[in-house]
Amino acid sequence: MQLTRHQTPMGPRWAADKHWLAETFDLGSLLEIPHSEIGAFIDGQKTAEPAPGDLLAPIEANQEVWASGVTYLRSREARQSESNTGDVYDRVYAAQRPELFFKAIGWRVMGPHQPLRIRSDSHWNVPEPELTLVINRHGEIIGYTAGNDMSSRSIEGENPLYLPQAKIYDASCSLGPAIHLLDISEMSDLPIEIAIDRAGQPIFQGKTSTANMNRKPEELVAYLFRELSFPQGAFLLTGTGIVPPDQFTLAPGDSVTIMVGDLTLVNEIG
Repeated sequence: MQLTRHQTPMGPRWAADKHWLAETFDLGSLLEIPHSEIGAFIDGQKTAEPAPGDLLAPIEANQEVWASGVTYLRSREARQSESNTGDVYDRVYAAQRPELFFKAIGWRVMGPHQPLRIRSDSHWNVPEPELTLVINRHGEIIGYTAGNDMSSRSIEGENPLYLPQAKIYDASCSLGPAIHLLDISEMSDLPIEIAIDRAGQPIFQGKTSTANMNRKPEELVAYLFRELSFPQGAFLLTGTGIVPPDQFTLAPGDSVTIMVGDLTLVNEIG
């Protein structure tokens, strides 16, 4: 089952498998209940009415997006290459405790076909295609969506303590186009791909799989929830295994297509 959030004249509204859910449905309420009760809860909210309208990011305004870093070997190598203190990334890749950081609040997150930004004070900027876990308040993974964790590599590379500035800014994160409700056991080998076009021509493509992650999703979630509570659930970007070459940087007008499992997320760089 896939959940989508649509723009309507009356405001955002949720749908399941292209049919409206009750107008009162919100994702926060769904993520307050145990995983075992989600199917029945959604069935009680379904209608037979088709759901048209532009897609929005599948997240409520007050929900949080967090992120993981250096969870793939390729990411470790790229961070070491860009940084003056590369051993930091080598250590966190092998450490027991993962790297976790806040990425965005829901109202800052872009949806499908909405413009993303690159920082004006950064000369080296890349998209990061990532499996994004959807987690309920009990720390249970209930599904996933596709995510783009935009990153200013020149800023983080100058000093790892600048990571919040490299990662957190307006229109630096997109999610969508849907939440695929899925058991965690079915996420162990999902394909992840990215394609970047400039002026209608491909300039970078890459692919990996969640099977290449150095850490299990459950491990990342356990650390996130260890001393933090999320009454209405949370989203967790799980790191990237695809990094463009060092000479590559995004430019305004570029089109970024990210595929995670059966979801495809497209954004243009504004």
